[in-house]
Amino acid sequence: MRTKPAMRAAKSDPMVGFPPILVDGEPISADDLTYLALVNYGAYTSFRVEDGAVRGLDLHLARLEASAVELFGQSPGEARLRALMRTAVADRTDGWLRVSLFSPEIGARTPSWRGVPRVMTMAAEPPSPLASAVRLTSQAYVRDAAHLKHTALFGLIRARRLARHDGFDDALFVNDQGLISEGSLWNIGFVQGDHVVWPQAPMLAGVTQALIERGLADVGLTSETRPLDLDALAGFDHAFLCNSATPACVVTAIDDHVLGVDPDLIERLTRAWASNNPQTI
Repeated sequence: MRTKPAMRAAKSDPMVGFPPILVDGEPISADDLTYLALVNYGAYTSFRVEDGAVRGLDLHLARLEASAVELFGQSPGEARLRALMRTAVADRTDGWLRVSLFSPEIGARTPSWRGVPRVMTMAAEPPSPLASAVRLTSQAYVRDAAHLKHTALFGLIRARRLARHDGFDDALFVNDQGLISEGSLWNIGFVQGDHVVWPQAPMLAGVTQALIERGLADVGLTSETRPLDLDALAGFDHAFLCNSATPACVVTAIDDHVLGVDPDLIERLTRAWASNNPQTI
């Protein structure tokens, strides 16, 4: 009977079953958890870690630096970000790392604070790819501050829910000018022959998209970026989506427009991404 209080204490631990979460290199506190549960002002990036290295680490660090300055006024700096990443990864040889920026000084009634944000890290097992093939439905939507990878995820989750309810796998966003931008958790590319076209509109510049772009010439593909609307789909043979967990995934249809499936194209795009060597943290 004396064990009941201990059992209750174990059940009350909010971190049981979750990967370790650190804030500035130390275990997260109850105060920080409370703040993060109530306020979603912040930015993050996430990526796979391979033997202490990351493909496109320079791009992830640049994203964090720019987001910190825009949202908080100052950045922790690359050296500190790298040190906190190394602490979070510890002795993992393979894993997934999320790095988030936040400040308990900022809230709905106290929006004006400026300074160096706190850095939250969470290391976990790598997630599986989003899918091997997807059907998309177009939705009229533009994320708030679309150029930022911020923590306000309500719109993205709602978009995916609506798409699933309508029998699709995910949502492709189209702005009020009719231009295709991005998807809920990914960027999209369209292909005609050996030519990739990236849509041009307000969106998040994806790291995986940039890595693929860097390697396209190595696999015999060319590219450009230009405005695209839904009517332009008729001019393309294929489409693919990409994000950090999914280097390239076939898009089989957008609304009622069917697109081709070419495993060789996906293999070439994956090789373009893989041509970027991991950079040591």
